Amino acid sequence: MKKTTLAILVAASLALPAVASAAPFRQGPYIGGFVGVTVPEKTDATSFGSGTLFNDRISFQPGVNVGGVMGYDFGGVRFEGEVSYKDIKFDTITDQTSRYNVANGSIDTTAFMANVFFDLHNQTPITPYIGGGVGFAALHLNDTYAYDNAGYELSYLSDDDVVFAYQVGGGLEIPLNRQLSLDLAYRYFGTTEANFFDTKMELTTHNATVGLRLKF
Repeated sequence: MKKTTLAILVAASLALPAVASAAPFRQGPYIGGFVGVTVPEKTDATSFGSGTLFNDRISFQPGVNVGGVMGYDFGGVRFEGEVSYKDIKFDTITDQTSRYNVANGSIDTTAFMANVFFDLHNQTPITPYIGGGVGFAALHLNDTYAYDNAGYELSYLSDDDVVFAYQVGGGLEIPLNRQLSLDLAYRYFGTTEANFFDTKMELTTHNATVGLRLKF
């Protein structure tokens, strides 16, 4: 987590001196990649055990978010396809009676999104943008084991599901030359309810990334 944040800050600081001399962008296709931090929100989940329905509250640890994009810039609007992977680990689980510390457990999240972004061109080299996208997320719930202070165990069994996904956000495009730019971005990402073997939950995350975009 700390190493990822440091890498983002270093990349941004190294790129900024080139902004003043960067040339304006032209329209055309582009590819890009990004890395950053994902911070999941707490979520409510229903789980089944010993014939009983439990209502749980789950918190997560911050994780890593990496991905790539391919798109086309029309000058004021961009359409792109995106693939991303989020490594999301459980932190604590709270049910009606106890709070459990998770010893092992995570949700691997691979998202495939179709995005549209609107570039807010201005008199400076830096271009803000806003937009969002829709798609689907392939979720893999790993075997999860958690324990309370008395040693009682709570567990979720491993399973997979594919659900609808959405995201909204914006960022700053900082040109380094006519083809290459630095992309500082924020995305709010969410899914509909996933149905695993014995657990149901939605997933929402805040994501801050730094990336590079190469235009042809």
